[in-house]
Amino acid sequence: MKKIITLAAVLALAAGTLVAQNTFKGIVKYKVESTGTVAVQIPEEVAKAEIKVEGNNMFTKSAIFLGGMGAEAVLVNNLRSTTCMDLSQLLGYLRSQGSEFTYQGSGKILVKQEFKAESFDSLTIVDTEPGHFYYEYVDGETKQIAGHTAYKLVQHIYDEEGVDHPRVMWYSKEIGPAYNAIFNGLKGMPLECTIDQGEGRAITYTATEIVSGKVKEADFLLPDGYETLSDEDLQELFTQLQEEIELLQGE
Repeated sequence: MKKIITLAAVLALAAGTLVAQNTFKGIVKYKVESTGTVAVQIPEEVAKAEIKVEGNNMFTKSAIFLGGMGAEAVLVNNLRSTTCMDLSQLLGYLRSQGSEFTYQGSGKILVKQEFKAESFDSLTIVDTEPGHFYYEYVDGETKQIAGHTAYKLVQHIYDEEGVDHPRVMWYSKEIGPAYNAIFNGLKGMPLECTIDQGEGRAITYTATEIVSGKVKEADFLLPDGYETLSDEDLQELFTQLQEEIELLQGE
């Protein structure tokens, strides 16, 4: 049984083995647009996005691909990922409202995660449980996006009431790790995807340019000033944050 992978949930996953490496080196550039019947305001800093790739390594600072509160950048190497999270403003605000936390740091945290290949492989098994999802890789359907062949994929996402909300993706098999940790273990790099936000709103990101060779080792270095917490301390911080936010919302 597979729930949609969230930042907190993946912390318990064990270290995985290395996966086969694609050789693409370059940058995948995207445009982000409102594509629903109801317009969505796309901030200028979100309207363009990119992912830097070197074989099994990926790095992005683009908000559309980060997810999670305070996430600023994600670095992936094979089945390992590191997320830079800046919770300093949120912690500062909550502390000013009287909230107390066991954690006493600045709020700039590195969240390190390790996955198992078999966990991602299992995502192709049909799973219709409420709150779960699975991938359907569609044979024989392709189209050209940014000069590359894109293959069709349907992510079947079941809400808490058991209703399927299928999400169509078009992806490249030749770019990025065999298991893409930024995109919940997708076997490739998404080149186009529409995210239904409900009530007629939708956002689509589409690759507009795939540039080969325009990356260097320095592009995959994490910024300074972040600290690493143990899994236990990180889970405790997330739990306390959630509790304090819910308390304030209930007032």
